[in-house]
Amino acid sequence: MISGVLLDLSGVLYDGDSPIKQAAASVRRLREAGLPLRFVSNTTRSTRQDVLARLEKLGIEVGADELFTPVHAARDWLKAHDCSAHLLIHPALEPDFRDLPSGRGLAVVVGDAADAFDYSSLNAAFRLLNAGAAFLALADNRVFKDADGKLSLDAGPFVRALEFASGRKATVLGKPAPEFFLSALANMECPPGEAVMVGDDAEGDTAGALRAGFSAALLVRTGKYRDGDETRFEPRPTEVVEDIAAATDWILAHR
Repeated sequence: MISGVLLDLSGVLYDGDSPIKQAAASVRRLREAGLPLRFVSNTTRSTRQDVLARLEKLGIEVGADELFTPVHAARDWLKAHDCSAHLLIHPALEPDFRDLPSGRGLAVVVGDAADAFDYSSLNAAFRLLNAGAAFLALADNRVFKDADGKLSLDAGPFVRALEFASGRKATVLGKPAPEFFLSALANMECPPGEAVMVGDDAEGDTAGALRAGFSAALLVRTGKYRDGDETRFEPRPTEVVEDIAAATDWILAHR
């Protein structure tokens, strides 16, 4: 039984500024079938509002309560632990953190900072970690598909560098952390054993969802997918499909 579906964004519904073929139609098909949807992304270069605006421009209607990004988890963590944030993130993401109150503690928050990942910024974060600040990673993806169509370094390599230098382990708030997947499911009251994940990342999307207890996880051959990805991480995806349209066919056939 399938009672809910989680969809990754970049590489599944769109590629850069272009929609994946039949993305909007596939989302409509899933909705018309009565399946609750949540849209989960590790993007840390765009604000929540920017992501929603991009989807709308591409003809994909997503409600604000249907979109889950690591920023939500980070804000909740900072409030719950009464911490201020030292941000090592992309400048475009900073507006999502501006209205947080100051806390008694301090947490280093690392996202995909792009060109802001220089020695000075990394060393400043290291020194704070070395002094006892909490360590939060919005995501720890290895790579992402860049605007030129090639793979580029994501936040993960820089998170690992700070872990190595500080001897500390980051708390990962986005995919593949089980809590991230489960929070999206809880929002639509869907048990993991009745949920399906669709993504283009065999490590962060499909293996992460299966470790969280999902009934199935489908890997699409769009976005960052490269031949053989399905064999590189455990657990392996339930199925490898061509694109979001094929994933939708699979989901509707296995309801």
